[in-house]
Amino acid sequence: MTGTAGELAGVGEVLAALADPTRRRLLDALAARGEATATTLSAELPVTRQAVVKHLAVLERAGLVEGRRRGREVRYAVRAAPLDATARWMAGLAEEWDTRLAAIKRIAESGQPAED
Repeated sequence: MTGTAGELAGVGEVLAALADPTRRRLLDALAARGEATATTLSAELPVTRQAVVKHLAVLERAGLVEGRRRGREVRYAVRAAPLDATARWMAGLAEEWDTRLAAIKRIAESGQPAED
């Protein structure tokens, strides 16, 4: 797989953050709105504002959102770079598996025993 150790660690954080359906819904809501506060987001989801704040903290640690303070509010927006890096990693992984599966298919169809 391609990527530096730091990029691969970031991919792990992104995948862990995206494992939760509420966090995915928060990202979708932020992507649709451009930016929003935790209060606004909690009105759209069946969770409390405090739960939204905790989920946003996980997303922020993974680099998926950025919070900017404006007066008394913190407005959150999606950061696309970590999603792009994760998509590239996944595409590379899929390409590796496609290559391996194609080799297995060639061996199986040739009738020749596999080399050790």
